[in-house]
Amino acid sequence: MIDEALVRELLYTADDDAVLVLVEGQARVVSHTVRGSTEADGAAVLISRTELVEQLGTDAPNAESVARAAATLRDAADKLGA
Repeated sequence: MIDEALVRELLYTADDDAVLVLVEGQARVVSHTVRGSTEADGAAVLISRTELVEQLGTDAPNAESVARAAATLRDAADKLGA
């Protein structure tokens, strides 16, 4: 389940290249070092940290913006069948 905490985790990670992925129906934040590993095999990338910051217009959004982003990402994940 994609919630506000997961969106914040992506925003506040030290890895600028981190992404939010779906792996076997589970959403999680994955660093760029893990993306090419077997741990991320079959992962569907939903959004990168960079893309999220661009969409929000800041790397320190308010709670309402985080909630909207989480809802949008949940919808995207649902469409992928998570």
